[in-house]
Amino acid sequence: MNDKLDILEETQSIITPQDYMGGRFLLNVFIGIFLVLMVVFPKIFIQTQIYFKSREISTLNREHAALKEENRIIRAKVEKMIYKNKILDTLF
Repeated sequence: MNDKLDILEETQSIITPQDYMGGRFLLNVFIGIFLVLMVVFPKIFIQTQIYFKSREISTLNREHAALKEENRIIRAKVEKMIYKNKILDTLF
């Protein structure tokens, strides 16, 4: 009879496995997820900030280039007007 109990005790874990998904396992999963989020969230936040700043810089660069071109055109028009006035003043 004792042999039967020994065999039953040894095979008990195979026949009815223990439930390893208890409260402790759930707590470990939440702690793991929390740690992963603590590592990943700052990286995502910084990448997002870099993306928006680079978009802002790109917009400012385009506006700067457009204003420089507009300034060049206006200077050319002013020089043309000055030259025209000097020529007209000498004729009259």
